[in-house]
Amino acid sequence: MFFVALNLSVFLFLLQCQSAMAQDEKNDTLNSGNGNDEKYEMFYDSLEYKAKQNSITGLLYDFLISQPGTSEGRDTVAYRYYAQMEGKIISEISINTLEVFGPTFEDTTRNAVSWLEKTANLIHTTTSKGTIENMLLFKVGDFLDPDLMYENERIIRSLRYIQDVVFILERDSVYKGLVKVHVVTKDRFPFGVTGDVSGINSAALELYNQNIFGVGHEVSLRFVGHLRRQPYAGLETFYKINNIRGKFLDITAGYMNTYKREGFSLIVDKPFLIPSVTWGYGGSALRMYRTNRIYDNDPIQTEIPMDLYFFSAWGGRSFPIRPRYIQNSQLVITAGFYNNRFFQRPPTESETKQYFSNNTLYLAGITLAQRHYTQDYLVYSYGITEDIPEGFKNEFVYGYDVNEFGNRHYAHLFLSNGNLLVKRQGYLYIAGGIGGYFKDNAYEQGQIQVGMNYISRQINAGRKRFRLFIRSNYLLGVRRFEIENLSFNTNEHIRGFRSREALGKQRLSLNLEYVLFLRKEFYKFNMAAFGFADVGIIGSNKSFIINQNYYSGLGFGMRFHNEHLVFKTFQIRFAFYPFSPSDVSFAGVLIEEQRRQNFYNFTPTAPMPLRFE
Repeated sequence: MFFVALNLSVFLFLLQCQSAMAQDEKNDTLNSGNGNDEKYEMFYDSLEYKAKQNSITGLLYDFLISQPGTSEGRDTVAYRYYAQMEGKIISEISINTLEVFGPTFEDTTRNAVSWLEKTANLIHTTTSKGTIENMLLFKVGDFLDPDLMYENERIIRSLRYIQDVVFILERDSVYKGLVKVHVVTKDRFPFGVTGDVSGINSAALELYNQNIFGVGHEVSLRFVGHLRRQPYAGLETFYKINNIRGKFLDITAGYMNTYKREGFSLIVDKPFLIPSVTWGYGGSALRMYRTNRIYDNDPIQTEIPMDLYFFSAWGGRSFPIRPRYIQNSQLVITAGFYNNRFFQRPPTESETKQYFSNNTLYLAGITLAQRHYTQDYLVYSYGITEDIPEGFKNEFVYGYDVNEFGNRHYAHLFLSNGNLLVKRQGYLYIAGGIGGYFKDNAYEQGQIQVGMNYISRQINAGRKRFRLFIRSNYLLGVRRFEIENLSFNTNEHIRGFRSREALGKQRLSLNLEYVLFLRKEFYKFNMAAFGFADVGIIGSNKSFIINQNYYSGLGFGMRFHNEHLVFKTFQIRFAFYPFSPSDVSFAGVLIEEQRRQNFYNFTPTAPMPLRFE
């Protein structure tokens, strides 16, 4: 099956290259629609015909490729509004940034009422017009492109410090071929505070600002303390500069000195923000004099402090299948490397199996992707516009690991597809991947994964509005190192479940959640009631998954969120854990913050190994 999928990926790659080369290089902005649309449809018809000559490749085609949605079919009020002025010349661009509290898009003259809201507006620095101008994908003199306007609206709305944005078009009263664009944004209050307590010995408090001086920079200060380990009081600080000179280039620098780690970090990122971006690149440097893990989200932690440096860099080139269109399929070729060097590390597991090895991993990838968006409300947010991605991302990555314990090859295939279901009955995302390392004609550190995420449409029952969320994930490790184990210790599997006993090399989880969005507010906070049922199976990879250990979590709770603030969602959760291991209580009550969930957006990224976590 793996080789069939691989052959199909190569088949798709060759066809995409042929199609890209056949595009007319002299497309006219105003008149390119019909000719290119016909070529585009002919390409997909030809691809479907060739793929379905074989039953297996036909089934894979249905999974891999979703026919590109036309602009008319993306049932969005915003797009239809922009389409009314399509092809007109933009003669003027004005920017108006609204305060956090008081003004609305319907009434921009409205003022804050309470003393608390007035004080917050005084403390807050309104986003500068120059910051918003640097986010615009169009300029004076351009022809108005509805796709570009729609995409630009989504990009600005995705900023952490922006609550929402609208583009208002005004036809010139004298010259009918000209149009004025008024950009109106509404800020979020950028200051936030968060913290956590780990047992009775350690705690942390974090203060952050996601829009310093109104220029979109971010800073955070995290104070970390421990009663028994030095330094007893420590600090982690990060500073991020977003969208340098309007090039969508981000730089993040950090310094850490706590009982967990001490060191410096630097990250540079220029993503493929939209399909028309030609080049993407990035890199990172990490120097840790003392740490319990290699990087922040590494699932492996150690008791013995490590001394190391980590360095990576990547770059990629995008080849659009449909040039001059924002929402199109693209073929992306990427390459990069990841270098680890340890000066102090845990003892080796064996001469040939060491997770913490000095190595340089070289990777190259080929990605075929398509993405476009539609709008909805009350999915992961509370009343603001949400942009839901549709499309696919299919990638093949090959690499060579220059490793002190023996060089080896790496390869993986990852397929994903997400679409709104027929008649908008919901949203379904499915993905699958297989990959691992090859050394001395043997397969090691391999994995097979399958995932599914379903979100029902918004269901109205009287004045009540609710959705059903279903998520499932299966992960199988093949010849993983002894130190590499799966667990349920994240809320993505069994929420609130933390155990050192429930470990294994194979895991299956199913999550059901019912969310009722309430119309009433609690001191300006939107509310949602939820109930959930989580089931997980984990254990050895030597036998079938249903013969492994079963665990579950049942519960309900309330969530509180204010879209005017950058604060995360607060939630109170009551949970019960039948068949729980000895280190997990049967019942628990928890007050915590919930990170904002995001859709998988099918954006091509740097080539990197599949994660086993």
